[in-house]
Amino acid sequence: MKDAIMTDWTQALRDLGPRFASRAADHDEEDRFVGENIAELRRERLYSALVPTELGGGGLTYTEMCGFLRELGGYCSSTALAFSMHQHLVAAAVWNHLHGRPGEKLLRAVAADEKVLVSTGANDWLSSSGRLEATEGGFLFSGRKSFASGSPAGHLLITSGQYDDPEHGPQVLHFPVPMTATGVRIDEVWKAMGMRGTGSHTVVLENVFVPAESVALRRPRGQYHPVWNIVLTVALPLICSAYLGVAEAAARKARESAGRRGDDGFTAILVGKMENELTTARIGWESMVALARDFDFEPDTSRANEILIRKTIVTQAVIRAAEKALEVTGGGGYFRSMGLERLFRDAMAGQFHPLPPSKQHRFTGRLAMGLDNPIGDL
Repeated sequence: MKDAIMTDWTQALRDLGPRFASRAADHDEEDRFVGENIAELRRERLYSALVPTELGGGGLTYTEMCGFLRELGGYCSSTALAFSMHQHLVAAAVWNHLHGRPGEKLLRAVAADEKVLVSTGANDWLSSSGRLEATEGGFLFSGRKSFASGSPAGHLLITSGQYDDPEHGPQVLHFPVPMTATGVRIDEVWKAMGMRGTGSHTVVLENVFVPAESVALRRPRGQYHPVWNIVLTVALPLICSAYLGVAEAAARKARESAGRRGDDGFTAILVGKMENELTTARIGWESMVALARDFDFEPDTSRANEILIRKTIVTQAVIRAAEKALEVTGGGGYFRSMGLERLFRDAMAGQFHPLPPSKQHRFTGRLAMGLDNPIGDL
């Protein structure tokens, strides 16, 4: 698999990365959003890097963006994760645009102003949250959307809500909401174990007007919908790219520590185990990126399932690699000054992205058993 980034973006990362790394500990220590880093990425027009050039973007390929996020994760975990949340929404719009579906309007908006997109899909999943009430010209929406990464810098919230359609019954409607819309505010509750700089606060919406024409999708509530075959396939490799970068950064610190101490008969064994876990993560990640085929794929549940399996393999291997890195360094890695315990805490967050391991096992198991509904009655 091609494992590279376009030259221009590589140089931008070399310029930005060390500055991001120098701020990472303070962002973590102070629970402070990586706003300076986001601003710098926008100035370099990296928020529109994945948008096709004919729509005003940078024309980075999907594979290249995954590589970029992997490298970025090695400099600052939180910046890479927040950036991946925006990019996975862009990626879904790019797939739609390339396959004759609506997506161009959103992509042009991102390219024109380097708009930051904020996702609420992970916590919403099949049933969503919040309620829509019909009103003249559209709906009024109220709800609380948790884990909205990048929200302090966000321009457009890509979200969904529950609607009891008088004709079709319980539905979920998908729609964008400007972060500046009347009734939208951020509840700064993100005091987390790791990934503290992502600004993954809760966005509160109170009677926010949603125009009827802005509703992009209606689907039955609580059921697996084909749209997830697109979203999962393009989103999870990007997200896992950030986590692979975290594991690789942890491994570098462990190797440096072990090299200074030399082999005492056990350290080399620990390093070897760490390298095995890191290789497992890399192989799984490469396979995920290959499955996305630079947007040249037909979405189906089988492909989404393969992505979900690999997501579990990658994120669990990332956690184990970071754990071994901590063990390699002995007591030294336990001190915050080394930066390794922060990477370990950041790595732990990977398991909570859709689908968490137990839910993925059930999804995969039901497909393997030939059951029609991979989710079951949830």
